[in-house]
Amino acid sequence: MMNATIELNGLEVQLGNRTILHGLTGVLKSRAIGLLGPNGAGKSTLINTLLGFHSPSKGSARVLGLDSHANGNALRSLVGYMPENEAFISKMSGVRFVRYMAEISGLPPDQAMERAHEAFVYVGLGEARYRPVGTYSLGMKQLAKLAQAIAHGPKLLILDEPTNGMDPPARKRLIELIREIREASDICLLLSSHLLHDVEETCDEVLILRNGQIASICNLAEERRANRKFLELETIGAQATFTSTLESLGCECAVFSNGRIKVVMPDSVEIREVFKVAADRGVQIRRMNHRRDSLEDIFLNAMEQTGAADGRI
Repeated sequence: MMNATIELNGLEVQLGNRTILHGLTGVLKSRAIGLLGPNGAGKSTLINTLLGFHSPSKGSARVLGLDSHANGNALRSLVGYMPENEAFISKMSGVRFVRYMAEISGLPPDQAMERAHEAFVYVGLGEARYRPVGTYSLGMKQLAKLAQAIAHGPKLLILDEPTNGMDPPARKRLIELIREIREASDICLLLSSHLLHDVEETCDEVLILRNGQIASICNLAEERRANRKFLELETIGAQATFTSTLESLGCECAVFSNGRIKVVMPDSVEIREVFKVAADRGVQIRRMNHRRDSLEDIFLNAMEQTGAADGRI
C-alpha cells in the first residue's frame, strides 16, 4: 500500500467551546489498527473526524491518502463503517436494508442488491436475509451491521465496538470474520473496542488515546516478536546477590517490598536457571507467576506515563 492508512498532523478538534482532541500527530501504516482509550478519551470524536463528520479546528487527518475534511465525500465512498449504536429500519428486511446502505455508498441499485445478498451469505445470515431486522437477535444485528459495512467493497473498514453485548460463541464468530477479512482481502481495518482481547486478536498496530492526546502508538507485530518473558516471584531470604546474579545472566530485575521481585528474562535464560541461582543463594521461592508481555501491559504502561488511569477502557 503506497499511502499510510491514517496520518494525523497536529489534529485538534473542538466541539462547542471544548477541545476534545489536542494536537494528535502520528502515522499508522498497518493493515489492522486498534483504537484504545478510557471512556472520554476521544475515540468516537476521532472516528467521526476520520469519517469527515467533524472538521478540524487545527491540523489535519488523512485517511488512505485523502484529507478527511477536504475530500470527505470521496473518502466515505471508500470506507465501510460499523457503528456502535443501532441504526436499522426495523420493518425493512435485512437484505433490503443492506442494499439501501450500499446504494447510499454509491453502488447502482442492481449491483447493490447483488452485493447485499453476497454480504449476508458471507457473514452467515443467508437464511435470515428476508426477515425484518427488527426481529434479529443482538448477535444477528451485529452481523447485519458488518454486512452493510462491507457490501460496497470498501478499502477501509471502521468497526466501533463490534462485539459489544455479544455472547461468547457469537463474539468468536465475529472475531473470526474480522480476522478473515484482514487476512484474505486488501481491506484495511480500524477497530475501536474496550475489550483488549478483541484488539489483540485482530490488530497489528494500536493507537492509545487518553484525555484527547496520544498516549502511545504501538506496533503489536514488533512487540510480539520481542515478546519478553516475565517472572513475578515471591521470595524469602533474597539478598542483593540473588538479583545481581540474575542480572549477570542478562535478566532485568525490579525489587519490591515483602520479597516480591519482577524479572524480565531474555530468551536465552530458562526458568530452571532461576531456580538454580535461588538454590545456590539460599533463597526460597514461595510463588512464581510466569507470563509474557501483553496488550494489557502496554495499555496500563501508557496510562501510567500520562497520569493515573482514571476510568474504564
